[in-house]
Amino acid sequence: MKIEGVLPALITPFTPERKIDETGFRENIEYVVEQGVSGIVPCGTTGESATLTAKEHEQLINIAVGASSVPVIAGTGSNNTEEAVRFTSHATDAGADAALLITPYYNKPNRNGILAHFDAIASAADIPLILYNIKSRTGINLEPDLIAELAEIPNIVGVKEASGDLGQVSRVIELTRDMDFIVVSGDDALTLPIMSLGGVGVISVVANIAPAETAAFVNAIQSSDYNEARRHHYRLAPLVRAMFIETNPIPVKTAANMMGLPGGPLRLPLAPMSAENDQKLRDALALFGLLD
Repeated sequence: MKIEGVLPALITPFTPERKIDETGFRENIEYVVEQGVSGIVPCGTTGESATLTAKEHEQLINIAVGASSVPVIAGTGSNNTEEAVRFTSHATDAGADAALLITPYYNKPNRNGILAHFDAIASAADIPLILYNIKSRTGINLEPDLIAELAEIPNIVGVKEASGDLGQVSRVIELTRDMDFIVVSGDDALTLPIMSLGGVGVISVVANIAPAETAAFVNAIQSSDYNEARRHHYRLAPLVRAMFIETNPIPVKTAANMMGLPGGPLRLPLAPMSAENDQKLRDALALFGLLD
């Protein structure tokens, strides 16, 4: 399996009672797959993983594997190593193609703790593992030399880079360029520069609602058609900004509801957008042509 291209970080649709909307989840998978994405990523930050029960987490992975005709990269990370091992082992047994593992948050482990955490998961599950580096969520930045050291673990095959630091991204690619290791953009706004440096794709928020254009954008980069890539970049830019006008996934889930896609309510502690931002989001969707 080759991990590349556009990989939507799927929202988790809920019923009005805030239970998992299984039918809606399948519909969303069908929507993005039909419009040309390369894979899907359930149970990540955008999927409100922090408020899913263990049973719900496993339920969503099972549904995704059964419903998808493209690779499934299951979000299985946790700040509890034992839980991350359990989720990753389940994803392996369920048939997921790879797993995405966020850096342990809140605990703030030292370097040895980070190495031991990921090594324990890699030893327990024989599927490709992708690190997820996002200091703004975890309080810890995986430094390039640490990522390179983790890349020596056989089934750690890549990193989703959401540090926002292009110098760091470049250094990670430099240190791992002779290894079987990939870098994937974790920030829609930086997909073009990250892929220009050697990244292979994006784990995308905006692809939940604009999968076809996001796929066309990434295809243009992969084809080295940078004039076309820049055209897509600037067309997508206002929509991408709107996706982060408030904490992800509040805007993208709100956008899905506005468009008639399965979304449903948020789970606390996430709350609906302000009226002002709601209108800004609606305007961005209309400008892009996603609202009638």
